[in-house]
Amino acid sequence: MALVTTLPDTVKRTASRRQAPSLSLTDTLRLWRRRARERAELARFTDRELHDIGIGASDALHEINKPVWRA
Repeated sequence: MALVTTLPDTVKRTASRRQAPSLSLTDTLRLWRRRARERAELARFTDRELHDIGIGASDALHEINKPVWRA
């Protein structure tokens, strides 16, 4: 199963949240789609798989319920 990531490389390079890069509309939509896919994948993880990646069910639920525009 793929490791879930929530931020693409373009966002990881920023020094802080206040200095978010200017993304084109296309890039923003791609980012949101990626987050939606990753959160849907996370929703399918079993308790054992969540334990393997080091997060609890409540942490996963919190991440899953975030809107796509929130990192």
